[in-house]
Amino acid sequence: MEAKILVVDDGLDSWNLLSSILRTHHYQPIWAADGIQALSGARKHQPHVILLDLGLPGGDGFVVLERLKSNQLFSAIPVIVVTVQDPEVAEQKAREYGAIAFLQKPVKADELIATIRGVLGQQA
Repeated sequence: MEAKILVVDDGLDSWNLLSSILRTHHYQPIWAADGIQALSGARKHQPHVILLDLGLPGGDGFVVLERLKSNQLFSAIPVIVVTVQDPEVAEQKAREYGAIAFLQKPVKADELIATIRGVLGQQA
């Protein structure tokens, strides 16, 4: 069974890149362009992992992360933050809000896949 990965990113270029990497490694990417779609996508698809951008329309990714982690339905789903934001500022806050990992854009395919595999291995 392919692991479902919810990609929360409003950028079409980012989506195309991330989904291509995920498909190449036999993951099933699901796209959400904002926080509302992220929460409904998590509810509908029950993804194995969520890749979350912090720069989203209608509110930042920290709000989405906080909502995911405070909801009993989603709190166990590992969230990997994938963002252009400065890691010195954003990484600690993302981890405090419940992110399991933090990757800087532009993301390297091998780093992304290694992180996802590590997260999925921790779940097993």
